[in-house]
Amino acid sequence: MTVALLLGTVVAVATPANAAPVICETFGATNIQSGRFTVMNNVWGASTPQCIDVNQAGGFTIQSAGHNNATNGAPAAYPAIYAGCHYGNCTTGSSLPMQASNPAFNNIRSSVSYTYPSSGTYNASYDLWFDPTARTNGQNTGAEIMIWLNRQGPVQPSGSQVATVTLAGTTWQVWFGNIGWNVISYVRTTVGNTLDFNINSFYTDAVNRGYAQRSWYLTSVQAGFEPWVGGAGLTLSNFTYTTTGGGGDTSPPTAPGGLTASGTTASGTNLSWSPSSDNVGVTGYTIFRRQGTTGTFTNVGTSTGTTFAATGLSASTQYQFYVVARDAANNQSPQSNTVSVTTTAGGGGTGTCTVHFDAWNVGYVAQITVGGPRTGWSFAFTLPAGHAMTGNWNAQFTTSGSNITATNQSHNGNLTAGQTTGIGFQASRPNGNTQLPTIPGCTVV
Repeated sequence: MTVALLLGTVVAVATPANAAPVICETFGATNIQSGRFTVMNNVWGASTPQCIDVNQAGGFTIQSAGHNNATNGAPAAYPAIYAGCHYGNCTTGSSLPMQASNPAFNNIRSSVSYTYPSSGTYNASYDLWFDPTARTNGQNTGAEIMIWLNRQGPVQPSGSQVATVTLAGTTWQVWFGNIGWNVISYVRTTVGNTLDFNINSFYTDAVNRGYAQRSWYLTSVQAGFEPWVGGAGLTLSNFTYTTTGGGGDTSPPTAPGGLTASGTTASGTNLSWSPSSDNVGVTGYTIFRRQGTTGTFTNVGTSTGTTFAATGLSASTQYQFYVVARDAANNQSPQSNTVSVTTTAGGGGTGTCTVHFDAWNVGYVAQITVGGPRTGWSFAFTLPAGHAMTGNWNAQFTTSGSNITATNQSHNGNLTAGQTTGIGFQASRPNGNTQLPTIPGCTVV
């Protein structure tokens, strides 16, 4: 198995020509459609020859390739077509770089068609580049999102698999690695020949996992192949890129189902539901709550998964909840069923709580001090996306996805004024992620 190392390691790219020729130069490139797209040969990982036959309609075919790279190392090349800016070469009309927080970012779409030969070792993949600045030249240092529609042979993305997700109407393995910048790879679980998608659908998933940031800029949208062995016959056709949504996604997700509540305490409850489906992909859920059985529901939080820890509730009080799904185009589903809960009477007294974090690049320890007077206590909180609890002590910790509830044990539930008990947990997080959880009711010290 190998790591698909980055096209961005190329530091010199030939100035594109304006015809649609056969390109055999190592870093040869050409503009097509009056500069709207650039097609590049981009043999960056080997000295073996490669020639591509450019199609003015929007694509290319690898005409010949003599690659024989080891499959436990880097690919030989990334011949690709792109819109945007790549090492100082910018196409016309792409509106890139564009910050991912810009409302227009949600309208960026792309599509592609692939044809695969029976021989060779390769992947067929999009490469979406993001940088903390509006970079037009040099190596991007934010996030690289790769979308693998197909792979042949014993090759795999950078890092390791961290999840499985449904996006753009199909299922993908999610891989994460860091090689100086974050590499998030989505590997289709079945072979795909075509893809038509909203860029934001994949980026939202990466942001929600803590691997990317809304403040970063999309600099280029690239589609091509990474060949390790051979590669002749690989064909990319019908590449499109639009900033107007390509007609847009107007279909809402289905309603979430089976909403239930569990682990209800004096101050919180854990919600869970069945996932919604969508023609492009569900990007998250919004949770609504009201007190009692009449009145207006209000938005109390969001979740990228199918669980949510509702906190900050009053003891001995009835609440109702429902959930709505949304997609990358912000289409919203019908609401789920409504679930009712009544919080417990809880422990008496008004104690104190402080939390101290000792953090490092890929994890942290939370040391929580609970003070009396209390007769029983419970704290519900949510770990940031991509975080996982790896250990805990001196409390009963229950988990539901990223939602955690810490409840007193028999020996430390009743605390008089001035008495304290120490509890805590250790968690892992993605390298470079600096988020820490919020523990409602606890002051950070």
